[in-house]
Amino acid sequence: MTSNNSKNLMLGILLALLLLGFGLDRLGYMQPVRILVQSIFQPAQSVVTDAASQVSDATQRAESLEKLQSDNVFLQAEVNRLLVENVQLRELERENKELRALLNYTKNNPDFDYTSASVVGRVIGADPGNLLYTIFIDVGVNDGVTPGMPVITHRGLVGRVTQVSPNSAQVLLIIDPASSVNALVQNSRVHGIVRGELAGGLLMERIPQGEKVTPGDLVLTSGLGGAFPNKLVIGQITEVFQRDLDLFQSARIRSTVDFGGLETVLVLTAFQPIDLEGDLLKTLEGQN
Repeated sequence: MTSNNSKNLMLGILLALLLLGFGLDRLGYMQPVRILVQSIFQPAQSVVTDAASQVSDATQRAESLEKLQSDNVFLQAEVNRLLVENVQLRELERENKELRALLNYTKNNPDFDYTSASVVGRVIGADPGNLLYTIFIDVGVNDGVTPGMPVITHRGLVGRVTQVSPNSAQVLLIIDPASSVNALVQNSRVHGIVRGELAGGLLMERIPQGEKVTPGDLVLTSGLGGAFPNKLVIGQITEVFQRDLDLFQSARIRSTVDFGGLETVLVLTAFQPIDLEGDLLKTLEGQN
């Protein structure tokens, strides 16, 4: 009984306070109380608000960082893709330029038949056959290639075929010491022999003393001896060696061909080299 009375009393007091507060608020007397309550609880409210704001900011920063990392991964992948495409396009452009140059050369020099070949291997240094500078190309007997055929690019003479298989061939470069090419100086028409050097250079020998040979002169194949056709570019004279006591002078030549960068070459398949020494021996044997 006492408990019920207490509850009723409390409800009555609360109801009276609510009615009183409502009445005072209508009369404008609750504004100071409201301000007082706000001043008491505002610091705590600010702390809660700031904490919530910091949590929200931290969450946003984490999300932004994750997005940036994701974007960075995507952009890096895109950069790599574009880089690969750029390299491929440059390679295609370089290859097309080289092939166009070779095609133009064949059109401007219709006296021969040409077989295009890719360089598939190279030897720089001693090999079992004592050949220092050779390359291997992807054409052979099945393509009409035979030993002795000249190999060129649009820039000049590369060498000659020395060995063939059904689908490949070995080419001795003119910079090999085992190579010799009958040549002439374009301006003065002076003849000599161009040989390869151990270091991979070219030296024109047996130039008669007194003949005018000047750095900058172009050197071409002479066609003498029958191993190579005439008028193929060999290179340019860079230095002349002359001594009064010698019967001949010599000249160092810079090849017009970049042997280290060879990728595509032309084989002169219509040219059949002449073995003068072999023909002479056969003639002598026939006479006997």
